[in-house]
Amino acid sequence: MKCPFCGYEESKVIDSRPTDEGEKIRRRRECLKCTKRFTTYEMIESLPIIVIKRDKSREVFNREKLMNGMLRACEKRPVAIETLEKAIDDIESVIQNSLDREVSSEKIGELVMQKLSDIDEVAYVRFASVYRQFKDINTFMNELSKLLNK
Repeated sequence: MKCPFCGYEESKVIDSRPTDEGEKIRRRRECLKCTKRFTTYEMIESLPIIVIKRDKSREVFNREKLMNGMLRACEKRPVAIETLEKAIDDIESVIQNSLDREVSSEKIGELVMQKLSDIDEVAYVRFASVYRQFKDINTFMNELSKLLNK
C-alpha cells in the first residue's frame, strides 16, 4: 500500500478490525520509511452478474425479480419469507461462486426449481409449469411423475 505522505510502497499493518457489519475491514498502517500512520479500507469487489435471457438479451441480475417469481409460486402456501430469502441467498451464492459473470436464465430457473422442490412441492409445480411452459396435460403429468418418484 502506497504511503499517502511520502509515496513509499511498503507499510505494515498495525491494527485490523471489521466495520459496516463485516462488509469492510479497516486497517491502520505504518509506513516503513517515514513511520507515519494512515488508514485503509478493504472490501470485497462485487462485479455485477449478467443474466442471458432466452431471447439472447442481457440484463443485470435482479434479486427482486427472483423473489417476486418465487412469491408468486408460493402464493397461499405455508412458506415463510425467511425461507425464500435463504433460498435466494443460496442461489445467488452458487452463481457468485461459479466465477462466471454471465449466467443463463435457464440456469437460474433450474436452481430455483431445485430449491422450491425442497421447500414446497405445490410451489415447485407452479413455478415449473410457467418456467417450462407446459403445453398440455401430458407434460404436466410427466413433471408430477418425476416429483412423485423422487
